[in-house]
Amino acid sequence: MRPKIYLFGDSITEVSFADGGWAASLSNHFSRTVDVVLKGHSGYNTRWALKIAERIFPPVGSGGAPALAVTVFFGANDACLSDRYAAFQHVPIHEFKQNLNSLISFFKKRWPETVILLITPPPIDEDARLRHPYMENPSGLPERTNEAAGAYAQACISVAKECGCPVVDLWTKIQEIPDWKEVCLCDGLHLTQTGNRIVFEEVVKILKEQGLSPENLPTESPLFSDIDPKDPLKAFEGY
Repeated sequence: MRPKIYLFGDSITEVSFADGGWAASLSNHFSRTVDVVLKGHSGYNTRWALKIAERIFPPVGSGGAPALAVTVFFGANDACLSDRYAAFQHVPIHEFKQNLNSLISFFKKRWPETVILLITPPPIDEDARLRHPYMENPSGLPERTNEAAGAYAQACISVAKECGCPVVDLWTKIQEIPDWKEVCLCDGLHLTQTGNRIVFEEVVKILKEQGLSPENLPTESPLFSDIDPKDPLKAFEGY
């Protein structure tokens, strides 16, 4: 059985197997060596993620398989403002940090050897959020701000450091790109192909630093280049 990399997050994870998505690129990158398993849940915050973690990640021996790595990519919904139309998704920043700690503890207990990689929420284009509301917005104000997203990004980085986990600072990384609002975001929140490429490259870089790269992992079956045309079945001995 191939080892797995689980991707746990909100809608930015859920849609990441779309054309040009970061999960699709990750699956292609690890082809023949790792199964990339999507566990994205649109609209979820860390409070709701904790409610489902036990169910969707069964323990080894109960239908679950050990993971080489798991990405934890929440915060965009936790950072919704408490006085705007998406207030039901809001999680106070102190609880957000507690929830991330709890998720990390859960995964460490479930798979002691797995790499737990945190990803911060991305930056927000507030004007674009006004043009792309996902429900009625009587206040005429954006449900998210870039300032709030940045605070949750810093909270995520802080938790990662406390727990000794690697982290992708996506909030900062995207804003290093010229015209990032148009280039990296399609609706002020979700990622364009360029934004997805940034996530993919950052995740691959950190996984490689953790010793997880295709060249360091065995393939589940003989490579075509290793099959002797004069004795094809010899390469399958031991499988």
